[in-house]
Formats: sequence, structure tokens, C-alpha cells
Amino acid sequence: MAKDDNVYRALQKHLDQHPIGYPKSISGSDLKVLKHIFTPNEARVATFLDYRFQSIEKIYEKHAASGYLKEDIEKTLDQIASKGGIGYRNRDGKRFYCNMPLVVGMYEGFLENLTPDFIKDFEKYTASPSFGISFLSTAVPQMRTIPVAESITPEHQISTFDQVSALIHDAPGPFAVIECICRKKKNMEGEKCRVTDRKETCMAANEIAAAALEHGIGREISKQGAIDLLAENTKEGLVLQPSNTQEIEFVCSCCGCCCGMLSIQKQLPRPLDFWSSNYFAVMDMDKCTKCGICARKCQVDAITVKKKNKKIVQIKLDSKKCIGCGNCVAACKFDAISLMKKKQETIPPKTFEELNEILMKNKKGTWDKVKMVSKMVLGLPQ
Repeated sequence: MAKDDNVYRALQKHLDQHPIGYPKSISGSDLKVLKHIFTPNEARVATFLDYRFQSIEKIYEKHAASGYLKEDIEKTLDQIASKGGIGYRNRDGKRFYCNMPLVVGMYEGFLENLTPDFIKDFEKYTASPSFGISFLSTAVPQMRTIPVAESITPEHQISTFDQVSALIHDAPGPFAVIECICRKKKNMEGEKCRVTDRKETCMAANEIAAAALEHGIGREISKQGAIDLLAENTKEGLVLQPSNTQEIEFVCSCCGCCCGMLSIQKQLPRPLDFWSSNYFAVMDMDKCTKCGICARKCQVDAITVKKKNKKIVQIKLDSKKCIGCGNCVAACKFDAISLMKKKQETIPPKTFEELNEILMKNKKGTWDKVKMVSKMVLGLPQ
């Protein structure tokens, strides 16, 4: 065992007790990822944190016996926060810190520090069964899919938390536009996005935007700039995936070729057992001209086509694979596709803190995870 492995193993075990978890991997890639993000000293101090935001005074009070001075703890936490390794908020002039999951959290915060070696270790770890089970076995997902505005009609009676314009309108700000880490990673691997040439497509809002801007991540935009950004994203056919909260934290605009979340969704037989959405698409075959635009727009392969002599002879929409983004609806020029609202609406938690408490309260044990895996593989309903 390497000299500092005990420090990183302690951090791995500490993070694994939190809502999303950070399970050990057989390959050792779990420790390798942590070593990219934390120095040994930073790893020690990171174990002082909880999944809840705590003030530096509270953190020092609980760990005064560690031998660290309060000023040293704060300095180290600020260093980690500057590279996205922990959550950070500045509230009324006081600093608050918390541990974050790898996804969504440390990985996205590491945007400015990506290297080929980090990507290699990250992909090895996130491809491990232990990580996948931990990530997918939460009581509610961290993110959700909301429909693009062009796919919504007054008859939908859409709730404000499913309407991106309402989310932005109700947000106090600030807003920040941030480079998509998934496309950046793919670009570093020599792959080009097939949906957009733009890099800055993701958006943060409110406290998370303020923290990002303070640490030099992203650039500030106005409320109207945020609205314009997401309008451009939906015009190109990107899928809107905000934080699974009523109060907006971020909105990722995702493509099927680069996005890690959508890549996972495409592999699952019933993705909405593990992600949240209140809508699904339906197709009127009497109006369908078999042009195939909807299939090209679908980012999760829920719409497939069958060709004969290079001509489309059949289009099929798999409702179990559909995540209700509405891009196919907006793209169809013949009104052959529409969104339907689910009979039972899923109401997201109000805040990030409330979401975490729900995740922690309902954290699954080993047996529940085994049952979840069987449902995931067999495609049985949850």
C-alpha cells in the first residue's frame, strides 16, 4: 500500500456514508480519482465535513482535537473548493462547506483541471458495478428532465418546476454560463459533439453560480442571458436536465453523444425508473410522414426507424425509453407527436438541502441494492 493510501481510504469510507455514496472499487480507481482531486492534507481535512453545509466555526468546533488551527482548516477548505472538490456557499458573509458526491459534484467542479490521466481513472471508476449501483440506487434522482417550451401547450397545465422560463424568472440570481464538462472530456478524447459546436451550454444559478464565479468557473450572465442561452440550446435539440429541486441550482443541456447521464439512460431498459420526468411522448401514425426527423432529434434512442432500400418504412416510439424532453415534438412539422403528462405528477424537493435529506433518509442497504440491480437488468418496473 502506498504511503498516503490510508488517508485516501479514510476519505473514501467517509464519502461512502453520505447520500449518494462513494463505494470502494476492486481496481483501486476509487483512490486514484481522489488523488487527482485532493492532496493528502486536503483529503484529511475533507473528512471533517458532512453532506450538510456547515460553517467554519461549526467544523472547527467538532474537530478542534485534530491539531489543526481554525485558520488552517479554512485555508485548506478554500483550496479544495477552488478546484471543485467540496461544496461551498457564502451566506451573509459567512463561509459554509460540505462534501459533495462525485457525480453530480466533484467531477463537474473539476472542469478547469481535467487531464487525460484523470479522465482515464474517472471512466474506470464510474464504469465499475459498485459505483453504478450506488449512483442509481438513490430514492430520488439528483437530476430530472423537463420539456422544452416548444413542446408544451396550455392544456398541459405545466407546473412551474417543469417550466424552464418560470425556473429562471423565480430565481434571484446570479446566473453563470459554464462550459459543458462532458463535451470537454469527449473533445480531449478526440471526439466531436454531433449536436452542437458550442462549448458554453450549461448554466448555474443562485448560490451555486455565486460560488462558481467566486472561484473563476464560468462567466456571469444576466437573467435574460440565461433565458436566451437555454432557448439556443433547445433550438439545437439539447435535452434540459436541471437539478431535481423546485429552486433551480443548475440546468445541464445534454446530448446523447457526450452526456454521461444520457449515456446511462440509453443503456437502461426503463430509464425513468431511475430518473425523474413528468411527461412522455406519443405518436399519431395517421399524421406521421416517416420523415425520420424525430428519430434524429431523440438523444436517448427512444425513437427508431426501419429502412428498406434506403427509405424509412417504419418508425417506432418506445415509451419505456422516452424521457419526456419534448425535442421530437418541437421538431415534427406535421403535429404527429405530442407530449402526454403522467397521471401522477412527481413533485421535486424544494431545495438542495431537502433533496439530500431525502436521499440520506432513504439510503438503500445491500439487499435493496441487489433487488434494484435485478430490476435494472431485467427491465422490471420499480
